Amino acid sequence: MSTVEDTLTGNAAISHADRTAVFHSWSAQGALNPLPIVGGSGSFVWDADGRRYLDFSSQLVNVNIGHQHPRVVRAIQEQAAILTTIAPAHANATRAQAARKITALAPDGFSKVFFTNGGADANENAIRMARLFTGRDKVISRYRSYHGNTGAAIVATGDWRRVPNEYARGHVHVFGPYLYRSEFWAETPEQECERALHHLERVVQAEGPDSIAAILLETVPGTAGVLTPPPGYLAGVREIADRYGALLILDEVMAGFGRTGEWFAFDAFDVRPDLITFAKGVNSGYVPVGGVVISDAVAQHFDERVFPGGLTYSGHPLAAASIIATLDAMAEEGIVANAKRIGADALGPQLRSLADRHPVIGEVRGSGVFWALELVADRGTREPAAPGYMQRLKSGLLGRGILPFVVDNRLHVVPPAVVTDEEVAEGVAAIDATLTEIGPS
Repeated sequence: MSTVEDTLTGNAAISHADRTAVFHSWSAQGALNPLPIVGGSGSFVWDADGRRYLDFSSQLVNVNIGHQHPRVVRAIQEQAAILTTIAPAHANATRAQAARKITALAPDGFSKVFFTNGGADANENAIRMARLFTGRDKVISRYRSYHGNTGAAIVATGDWRRVPNEYARGHVHVFGPYLYRSEFWAETPEQECERALHHLERVVQAEGPDSIAAILLETVPGTAGVLTPPPGYLAGVREIADRYGALLILDEVMAGFGRTGEWFAFDAFDVRPDLITFAKGVNSGYVPVGGVVISDAVAQHFDERVFPGGLTYSGHPLAAASIIATLDAMAEEGIVANAKRIGADALGPQLRSLADRHPVIGEVRGSGVFWALELVADRGTREPAAPGYMQRLKSGLLGRGILPFVVDNRLHVVPPAVVTDEEVAEGVAAIDATLTEIGPS
């Protein structure tokens, strides 16, 4: 029997079939013209007409190990032949091994993982744990953030997607450090850090310290602009959380598992959270999965108290097998170290060189394979580049065989952690040529 896919060949046919049957996220449906992708390998994908693209988006900044890594694909196939699914109430060796692989990378004092289906419900359940553990209700997060598209997670999010979805209770937002567009009239990283921490503490005090269950932060805000925190900021947040009896939840959904050149992004900072949320990079999105790495103090709170949460596919065997294979391959092949080296020796220097040649680049920031170019109409005023300019940039990069990640006035440069020096040079050359072609903003 033939399938629908057998009858669809070429970009036009697949795109038409998609538009008429699939409802896409975060989009007005009528104007969509999605690019069909039918295959991938390493840092590349290709469309139905056979054109290859260097994936400088890692899809949604999650394909850390690259496309179709044979070890991960094989692990999924082998697990499918043994046991495709099992309810989370049962013990399963693959699930337990995946959890142990993750906790082995966490700081001392983290022994358990609660598995979810993705990053949004990881944050959802971390918030639930914090509220139950502390007996408090409010969660403080940042305006420049994205935590997922479920009830509490989307309200914890700070960007525009929160506004039409504000149905959850008990959420308060603050501004975090972002020196290029400082909310605190800061001129140095030290001033930005000090003033952002003062702002956070004053919000805690004004909201009532006894009402704050948790401070929820992306270690490095991703979609909001790859905003690496200044030295001392995360340690300062930890001190404020401790001072007022709140938990610290670090969202590592996008930044974790090699993206910043570290296993966890917080490894580069002097901070230890109470709860760690993850998804994306833990298995490069090969099978949907996420979770919460739980400190022993929080986990033990539920030894005699029922945790009122669960998901049918929590710790799905296929996902667990993909986690084991991914983490083993990343360790044995030096993929995290490669991401760190690429950031320091290739991406960082080459992107800063681009900024020297193109005044439209207002700031370059990042680490590992997690970078952003902030594009401006005027370096003096820092007026953001217009949407039309960003659309021309995106179209120009696609035309040069680069799959870009464009958000607002930023080009996020986020290739897989397996990217090579030659592939970085190819991608940066395409950005250079496109910026030259379209000229100033």
